Amino acid sequence: MNTDRLWERALRLFPGGVNSPVRAYRAVGGDPPVIVSGRGAHVWDADGRRYLDLIGAFGPLVLGHAAPAVVAALAAALERGGPFGATTEAEITLAESITGRMPVVERLRFVNSGTEAAMSALRLARAATGRDLVLKFEGGYHGHSDSMLVRAGSGLATFGTPDSAGVPDAVARLTLVAKYNDLQGAEDLLAAHPGAVAAVIVEPVAANVGVVPPAPGFLSGLRELTRREGALLVFDEVITGFRVSPGGATELYGVQPDLVVLGKIIGGGLPVGAFGGRADLMDLVAPQGPVYQAGTLSGHPLVMAAGQATLAQLDVSAYARLESLGTRLEAVLRAAGVPRVSRVGSLLTPFVRSTEEFALIHRRLRDAGVLAPPSQYEAWFISTAHEPADLDMVGAALA
Repeated sequence: MNTDRLWERALRLFPGGVNSPVRAYRAVGGDPPVIVSGRGAHVWDADGRRYLDLIGAFGPLVLGHAAPAVVAALAAALERGGPFGATTEAEITLAESITGRMPVVERLRFVNSGTEAAMSALRLARAATGRDLVLKFEGGYHGHSDSMLVRAGSGLATFGTPDSAGVPDAVARLTLVAKYNDLQGAEDLLAAHPGAVAAVIVEPVAANVGVVPPAPGFLSGLRELTRREGALLVFDEVITGFRVSPGGATELYGVQPDLVVLGKIIGGGLPVGAFGGRADLMDLVAPQGPVYQAGTLSGHPLVMAAGQATLAQLDVSAYARLESLGTRLEAVLRAAGVPRVSRVGSLLTPFVRSTEEFALIHRRLRDAGVLAPPSQYEAWFISTAHEPADLDMVGAALA
C-alpha cells in the first residue's frame, strides 16, 4: 500500500486526513507522509523511503525510535497483563524516579495527556487560592482546554488563528495574556487584577512559538512576583521536562515553581501527562481533598514501563551526548546560512525570514531525506540515537 492510497483513505476518515492539525503539512505544502516504521534516528514512509527524523514525535522519543530498553520494558509489561483499575508497582516506581530527579514535585498525579495535566493543575490552583483568573504568555501552548486556547502556540500560529471557534467568551475572559520574557507586563496585569489571579502558567523555555529561552531574571522574577501577589507559579514542562537536564528546566534555571506539568518523555513515546508539586497543594486532589480528577487509564502499566525505561537511560553521559549533538546541529544550520538558530540543549528552532522561506527549506530537506517539523513555529528534537554524520546531512541538504 503506497502513500497516495493511504492518504485517500485517511481523508475519508479524519478531519483534514489527520488526527492533529500540524500533520496536514498545510504550512509547508506538499503531500504529508504516511509513516509505517521507525528505528533509531530514522523513519520509513509507506513508499519505503527512509528519512532522518528531527520530529521525534514532537519530543518524547529522546532515545530514538524503538529504543531496545523501551521495547524490552513494554514486552515485559504486556506479559504481566493490565491495565488493572488499581494501583500498580510500575506507577510507584516511575513516580519515585520523577520525584527523585525533580524534588519540587513532592506528590504527583498521572493523567493521559499534557492537556489534561495542565487543565488539572489550573483547577487545583483555583481551588487552592479561591481565585478564578489565570495569567499565561502569548504563544504558550498548554493544551487545548477551552481557557488555554487564547493566543496559544505553534498549531494556532501555523494556521493564523489566535483563538479557537467554540470557546465561549466568558471562558476566555478568565485568561490574562502577557508577552513572554516581559516581566513588567506580567506585573502590570497582576496589579490590574489585585487578589484575582490564581496562577501564572509558563513554559520555562517557550517551545511552541519556536524555541525561545527565558531572558535572564524572567523566571526568578515570576517566582518573586507570584509569591508577592499570592498566586501560584506553574511550570509547564511537558516539552522541557527531563529533556533539557536531569531535573528539567526547573533544575536548569534554578527556579522552584509551586506546580509542574509533565508529559512526553515520562511516557517514553506513549500517551501520558502528570501534574505535581508541593504536598500541601497536591493533597487537595481527590480522594485526599475536594479537587476532583480521575482517569480510568491513568498510570497505565505500559506507559509507566516505557517511561521508567526511558528515564533509566538518561544518565549524565546521555545528557552530554544530547548537548554535543545539539551544538553540532546548531553549528551546521548556522554554517548553511540560517539567520538565527535558537537552542536549549537538544531542542532548537531555525528561524528564517518568513514562513514561505521556511516552507521552501522544509521541502528541500524532505527531498534530501530529512524530515523536519512542518511548521516554522515548532521545535526540532534530537535523540541519543542521532549521529554527528546525520546532522551534517542537514547542512549538506541546505548548502
